[in-house]
Order: sequence, then structure tokens, then C-alpha cells
Amino acid sequence: MMRAPIIIRAAALDDAPAIAHVHIEAWRTAYRDIMPVALLEGLSEDVRRDEWQTILTKDAPMEFNLVAEKNGQIVGFASGGPERKNDPDFTGELYAIYVLDEFRGQGIGTDLLWNSVKSLLAFGMESMKVWILKDNPYRVFYERHGGVLLAGEDTITIGEMEMIEVAYGWTRLRKVSD
Repeated sequence: MMRAPIIIRAAALDDAPAIAHVHIEAWRTAYRDIMPVALLEGLSEDVRRDEWQTILTKDAPMEFNLVAEKNGQIVGFASGGPERKNDPDFTGELYAIYVLDEFRGQGIGTDLLWNSVKSLLAFGMESMKVWILKDNPYRVFYERHGGVLLAGEDTITIGEMEMIEVAYGWTRLRKVSD
């Protein structure tokens, strides 16, 4: 039996509700053991939709927003652009990459990652980093795809909770994309 193809494409404004849904549901499943249930259950798709509408309409020519579709349903997304913390060793950053739980393990995250690399290279960005929660159970995804754990940590606040982030980096994206 043939699997339905995955389509990776640029996100459109009309995709904002579906991206918001993926964003919220992926958080609820990926972070259920590291964030309070009340925080995860309190996430609002309406608020997230409005945030995505803003992201998708802002003038940011060096940023990308991609969606993964299967059978016409958006099941994942990725976004990125210039590195945001003025790290001289990295020009690009993967801001977010999420796939619905029931579609994980099918190569969709990998497709989104490689298309993100291609987008950064098209913008002239030769290196990439991604910040993730230190306790993220999916850290191995980045390691499997050549990401190197970088020195240092950062503290972020989610809700009222302080959490530690770590970064993975790829110093030569051209090598990754070959």
C-alpha cells in the first residue's frame, strides 16, 4: 500500500488556524511530562492563531514559514530566519519545528528540517542553531540529524515557569544539504 505523499510548502495566511492547532497540540504531547498540565491545557488556539496571523503577515524577507501537508491536512510546520541572539558563529536559526504526535516517526520532521536548511541557504545563511528545552524528550532528533550540542544554556519563562534551554548547531549547512 502506497503512503500519501507529504507536501512541504510555504505557509499562507489561511494556514494560521491549522498552524496554531499543530503548535498547541504538539506542545501538549511533547511537553506533557515537563510542563504543568494546567499550563498546557490553558493554551489557546485563538491566541496562537492571532500570533501566527501576525507572523505570516509581517514584512520579514529573510524569514521562512513552512507547513507539512498530508492528505490536505497540515500536520507540521517549521519557521526560521536570522539568528536572534547575535551569536557570531551562527547566521541562521530554526525558530520552531513541530509535528502532530500521530504523524511523528514518518519522516515529516526530517523533511521540514531539510527544507528549513534549504530556505536558510537560499537567504545566504551558511550555519544554523536551534534552541530547545533542555528536558525536551525529542532532543535526539537534532542529534540524529547532525546537530551538535553547544556550550551554554539560557533561561526562558513560559507562563510563570522558568525553564532551561540548550542549543544545537550546524556550522556548515551546505554539507548538510548535499
